[in-house]
Amino acid sequence: MATGTKYRAIVRDIALDQYGYVTTRDAVEADVPAIELPKLAARGGLENVAYGLYRVPDMLPTQYDQFAEALLRAGEGAFLHGESVLALFGLADVNPRRIRVGVRRRTRVTLPPWIELTQVKDDVTTTQYEGLESQTMADAILACRGRIVNERLVDAAKEARNAGLLTGAEWRRVRRELRP
Repeated sequence: MATGTKYRAIVRDIALDQYGYVTTRDAVEADVPAIELPKLAARGGLENVAYGLYRVPDMLPTQYDQFAEALLRAGEGAFLHGESVLALFGLADVNPRRIRVGVRRRTRVTLPPWIELTQVKDDVTTTQYEGLESQTMADAILACRGRIVNERLVDAAKEARNAGLLTGAEWRRVRRELRP
């Protein structure tokens, strides 16, 4: 197997776990030299999405691709925040124009207008939904107070509870905090 073919296979394996995306950091950690990614892109094996971010072009798109891209563009430690967590599951009838990404530290990366960074000052508990780092559902629902009407948030909490996305304790806390 030629070295280029080997690198392409490694990059493809990484991308399978990240909705078709691979970062330079991921590739280097898998022993693919950083210089190989632009070479693969020049040969059509990758698409350069942003600085240090590539996409395997022949992977089938999913409903989660844009969320994954937003997290990878924002960088290490980024997580879906607020309405974006609800949108991930189609809750509260939200369809935000921007994907809200939480970060714990200042980020200087230039992002497209469809990504909105929210710097979170306090400690945020995160989890993985569909393989994407996210604010917990309970915290995401409560973070939307003031931007989404309470009735829709209560309905979203009910749906989330029925889908197993909220524990009993989280459900009680959300209901209590959303009371008028």
